[in-house]
Amino acid sequence: MLDNKKILFCLCGGIAVYKCVELASQMVKEGAIIKTIMTKSAMEFVTPLTFQSITKNTVSYKLFNHEANIEHISLADWADIIVIVPATANIIGKIANGIADDLITTTVMASSCPKLIVPAMNVNMYENPILQENINKLKSFDFMFLEPEIGRLACGYEGKGRMPAIDEIIYALKVYLHHQADLKGKSFLVTAGASIEKIDPMRYITNISSGKMGFALARAAYLRGGQVTLIYSSVAEKLPYYVKSIQALSAKEMHDQVLRLFPDFDCVISCAAVADFTPQNPSPVKIKKSENLTIELVRTIDILKEMGEKKDKQYLIGFAAESENILKNAHQKLENKNLNMIVANDLKMAGKTDSEIFIIKKNQNEDSSIQYQGDKFFLANKILDEYINDETT
Repeated sequence: MLDNKKILFCLCGGIAVYKCVELASQMVKEGAIIKTIMTKSAMEFVTPLTFQSITKNTVSYKLFNHEANIEHISLADWADIIVIVPATANIIGKIANGIADDLITTTVMASSCPKLIVPAMNVNMYENPILQENINKLKSFDFMFLEPEIGRLACGYEGKGRMPAIDEIIYALKVYLHHQADLKGKSFLVTAGASIEKIDPMRYITNISSGKMGFALARAAYLRGGQVTLIYSSVAEKLPYYVKSIQALSAKEMHDQVLRLFPDFDCVISCAAVADFTPQNPSPVKIKKSENLTIELVRTIDILKEMGEKKDKQYLIGFAAESENILKNAHQKLENKNLNMIVANDLKMAGKTDSEIFIIKKNQNEDSSIQYQGDKFFLANKILDEYINDETT
């Protein structure tokens, strides 16, 4: 999704600029064409030669360069997107107040492409009301922001101000190159992960779901402007730090949390792999090893079916992981559970980087399914695109 996209990489003088070496490398691996601008302060931390070597393009830093075109115009015209990272309080303040006194600020002023700002700084600087006012002002002009993480900062403080992980910046670039805030004003409840049904304090029944698709959906919906709450069970990767998240490990916990929140959301995406069965009498102490062990299982509550019976204004999306008769079984689930959309996939693709999905909507049969193939984040955005198509027709 970054293939041949022209990214103007604007680097400012925060200590986190050293992380931008890896970010530049990752963007190039994703197929992007990178041109770089550095402030004088940024060059105190990392040399222009480093980024020139990685991007195979020259690095610009002079406002007045008599050997080139008028760079703040030519670069502004060239870029598909401008990303400013690590964005300091200084650069945010200058852009917000129309000050154009270096190559980055003049280029931003001359550009009409999307602009992504990634702040990174001391927590007190980030929380300063003057900076927050400047951020809100730029947001009102459709500048996009990826907020910093919470953690230990270079200055020794603990708090919000760390530069986000490289992958999160890549996800944001992929969204903002292809989408604007087209989900603004919509609320999403997303479930993810594999439920855990305890046998005893040490052992449990679960499944192989990683939670990655649910995370991709929550991440994409948030970056596209949606208000997102994620309810997750056992998962294999780090939570999207900017999404409101609630843990619910068992089918019972998932049921209670989902049904409590369900009425307040516009769209519910039920992506979690919730167990169909749970031990009837889990042991309060560890069961000792023996020759044979018999566990009596009982059915769990069908969360998706209950939501389908109770839904009013909600748009309900379910998933069907099948090993045979994929479309037929998915269509039957769509009808039986009163869904607006179902996303079907073949269990043979489980655990692989790329997946293939089939989307069937209400009042459609399996022959009308829509097929997509790609990585989970690409597929998550396609699912959201199909939701928007339904909501606008």
